[in-house]
Amino acid sequence: MSGGQARRTFLVEADGGSRGNPGPAGYGAVVKDAASGGTLRETAEFIGRATNNVAEYRGLVAGLRAAHELDADAAVLVRMDSKLVVEQMSGRWKIKHPDMRPLAAEAAAVFPPDAVSYEWIPREKNKHADRLANEAMDAGKRGARWEPDASRAELDTGPGADRSGSGSGGSTGSAATVPSSAADDRPGTAGTAAPAARPGWGPDLGAPTTFVLLRHGETPLTPEKRFSGSGGSDPELSAVGRQQAAAAAEALAARGTVQAVVASPLRRCQETAAAVADRLGLGVRTDEGLRETDFGAWEGLTFAEVRERHPEDLDAWLASAGARPTGGGESFEEVARRVAVARDRLLARYAGRTVLLVTHVTPVKTLARLALGAPAEALFRMELSAASLSAVAYYADGNASLRLLNDTGHLHP
Repeated sequence: MSGGQARRTFLVEADGGSRGNPGPAGYGAVVKDAASGGTLRETAEFIGRATNNVAEYRGLVAGLRAAHELDADAAVLVRMDSKLVVEQMSGRWKIKHPDMRPLAAEAAAVFPPDAVSYEWIPREKNKHADRLANEAMDAGKRGARWEPDASRAELDTGPGADRSGSGSGGSTGSAATVPSSAADDRPGTAGTAAPAARPGWGPDLGAPTTFVLLRHGETPLTPEKRFSGSGGSDPELSAVGRQQAAAAAEALAARGTVQAVVASPLRRCQETAAAVADRLGLGVRTDEGLRETDFGAWEGLTFAEVRERHPEDLDAWLASAGARPTGGGESFEEVARRVAVARDRLLARYAGRTVLLVTHVTPVKTLARLALGAPAEALFRMELSAASLSAVAYYADGNASLRLLNDTGHLHP
């Protein structure tokens, strides 16, 4: 923004809903010009099975991103009818639920903190975003995508418009409703919120979505224990690595449970995934969120070499998940946000199915850590061998279960 040019101000109105909480869910967001009130951008999406709060946060992220695309230097006022999201993003309520933290962090990273403010509004003043969310859920019910050209959300927000949207009976979150998956994020107040989801036995929630996590096979850098992330040479599998991939393929074929294969874009994962997918008769979908950490200037170096060349940076990295490797790599916090977004995206796409994710050390450990609700330093306390198998199951009530970690039995018949 050039000096003397007035800073543009946007209004972002966002909402999300779940028909079942958790159930089929979607979000909607609209960006408006603060001066005129005119609509600049609409966005909506069906996200599969999720809770109200997850859908609301997804709507917030989408709205902020849409505003950022219009003007990255703008000031933004976010208006939502979710008291939970407004209070958490304003810093007045703590974010305790693990599903909310990465989404809140993702929203906070779109604009500089001083560029965004939050305001709670009653639900009747958030009809535009609510209608978009319901349009997205209606489209998802038909097996279609929400199309902006077909939207009537702005036209259907006059007096008397109901909350259900398209006669669908949809439900969106509000200040008075907090689902069980996020009830523990509210401060201690009297109310009728359902109790937070707790571990233990309960009613049958149906088939979970299961991610089978396969670390790629060895590359020439693996036995030398060199940093090999997404910012380096992108090595291919070694001869040993190809043997490991074939062994993993046979083991997974014997189990017969994998219904889809998704892989990191890096070569070593693509090669490993191809070996398994060919054996199972499946295709391979690529997801950028599954790539390894960018280790910056440490790519290709051993731990000892990094200790010698960048001792202070290494100490900081080992002490804080927010520290980046030398040369502008990714922090573990940044990777966790990216992996959590990929997780949610894949959970929505493959609800109730068993999916093989072929990825790297950090994403596998991160998914395990998030499932356990463990702190970031837990990453340093897990062993994960090349071509090892792990598994996490995700249930409809928001709970996750780590079922397997670092299984290498198929590599030692």
